[in-house]
Amino acid sequence: MPHQQQPLLESKPNEELSEKLPVPSKTVSIPKPQVHLPSVRKVSVEQKKPVQWNTMNLGLRLGADVTSAASASALIAPIITVIDRSIVEKAANGTSFSSCLLRSLHPAITRPHAFIFSRPFLLIFTLYFSTYTTANAVDTLHSTVTSKPASTVSSGATKFLATSSVNMSLCVYKDSCFARMFGATAPSSSPAAAVVPKLSYALFAVRDCLTIFASFNLPSIIAPQLANLPPEVRSRFSRILSTESGRMNTAQFMAPAAIQLISTPIHLLGLDLYNRQGRLGFGERYSRVVRDWGVSALARMGRIIPAFGVGGVVNSNMRRKFMTQIED
Repeated sequence: MPHQQQPLLESKPNEELSEKLPVPSKTVSIPKPQVHLPSVRKVSVEQKKPVQWNTMNLGLRLGADVTSAASASALIAPIITVIDRSIVEKAANGTSFSSCLLRSLHPAITRPHAFIFSRPFLLIFTLYFSTYTTANAVDTLHSTVTSKPASTVSSGATKFLATSSVNMSLCVYKDSCFARMFGATAPSSSPAAAVVPKLSYALFAVRDCLTIFASFNLPSIIAPQLANLPPEVRSRFSRILSTESGRMNTAQFMAPAAIQLISTPIHLLGLDLYNRQGRLGFGERYSRVVRDWGVSALARMGRIIPAFGVGGVVNSNMRRKFMTQIED
């Protein structure tokens, strides 16, 4: 008789199972999980946004930058050459400034063709041409990468650092050349007197940074504020404050001249540290700086206004007109 295999699971009646298993009193609903899928179309659109640069007529714009800088530099270089030579000769010889000015002016009047090809003139022209070209090129770079109109003028740190670096390096070279050409020919009896202290170099660098900042960065910041002056002031100076270009030109003249009130004592302290290299107290140096502050500030204004006032206005106006024509 064959052996019957027992089932693995023993079946029990439904009644017995229902007695052993608990029956819930209420129906439990299991929530359906929600899976949030990313929107492929939305992400692809955001990731494919192109970076737009204003490269239209970029070659013509750079040519306008160079032409504007060259025109402004050629205009101011003759008078700056005469003034700088007079200052160096007066400091070296101790003669009156008027006699040094007449002596420096003589070759410019009697032989102008030789004067404009002379080394002093070319040094001054190169200094300001390089400075203006750098400032203009930074403005063009800014308008290109930010996709703004070509006539846009920037006032950021990039422009300040670029123009300061170019101007200071060339200015130091120019000053050393002028000192050798027009300075005292007799060597100094004291070797230490020929050494410029490092602190003087630092003060001169601060002086030049202030001048560059006031010449290329401040005008575009000050010009819009001139429109907010009191009505009586605006009506009195309506000829120079009524238009945007007039306010920009006014700021271009005011800022470099006004900053000399701050930069002149820094300049005088640097000179005093060079001329009197002994261990002098702060009171002695302060009294010397205060004594020469007023006259020296006026003299430096007279030099800065042609350099960065007249030259700055000519450069900015020519560049703005060129860029407007290129945009049209």
